[in-house]
Amino acid sequence: MIFGKTIKIFLIDGDPNGRMSCELSNWSGKAYKIPRIKIKDCTDRDDLTSTGVYLLFGKDDDGKDQVYIGEAESILKRLNQQLTSKDFWNEAIIFISKDENLNKAHIKYLENRLHEIAKSANRYKVDNSIIPTQSSISESDRAEMEEFIEYIKMLVNTLGHKVFDEKREFKPKQKQEIFFIKAARGADGQGEPSSDGFVVFKNSKAAATIVNSMTPNFITYRQKLIDEGVLVNKGEYYEFSDDFIFSSPSTAAVIVMGRNANGLTEWKNKNGKTLKDVETNEKVITQKE
Repeated sequence: MIFGKTIKIFLIDGDPNGRMSCELSNWSGKAYKIPRIKIKDCTDRDDLTSTGVYLLFGKDDDGKDQVYIGEAESILKRLNQQLTSKDFWNEAIIFISKDENLNKAHIKYLENRLHEIAKSANRYKVDNSIIPTQSSISESDRAEMEEFIEYIKMLVNTLGHKVFDEKREFKPKQKQEIFFIKAARGADGQGEPSSDGFVVFKNSKAAATIVNSMTPNFITYRQKLIDEGVLVNKGEYYEFSDDFIFSSPSTAAVIVMGRNANGLTEWKNKNGKTLKDVETNEKVITQKE
């Protein structure tokens, strides 16, 4: 059974764009979200001199979301060092223990696992030049740290970053439903709606060529996906090298089919029902319930 969670967010400066702390009921951890320009103001937070892990968020030169994952025995001291050593980031999210129960081995374990999860999710460019070393901890400590990581993932998402979230979303209260497109010029795609738009699955096939009437913006976007290696030329079609999130079902359909398209009617489930029909039916059922 899934239970709701209560998150307590405190605006330290009384400003939604300023510093904030986050806590979950019945959890020994504590999170801080701090803009880069506010790091120097954090000498008033005594608990930031303790041991913890941190994430630096920003964008790379191409505008792609980027993150650096680190650990420190004095978080505030390390963040001040990062002000001069890394310039891409504009905000930090920090995790410490309220009972000061995180030691060096714990934070090394957390750093390694968070790096691993972020790389696997492949939503953000991970700025770490080397893979963090995983410390050796006891079985009981490992279980505690894995639970700690689940809370980190929840809070980081709540604070606006899906760096640890898989592109394919698990929907516990909904039936997982896959939608398909099979069309001309080798197009053969699979995917599903997500909270971010629409995910086209890895190994889906996009049309080998495009039609002349395709909207210029989509032509440019498709070429960008080819240049970035998202779409790989296989001769008779282009193959998706990884799961890829589009902003809408229609954008996904256009790229897969190589022509202008309405994704709500082009994407169909295994029974031939369109995405539009399925979504409309779900809304009707929900309203009746």
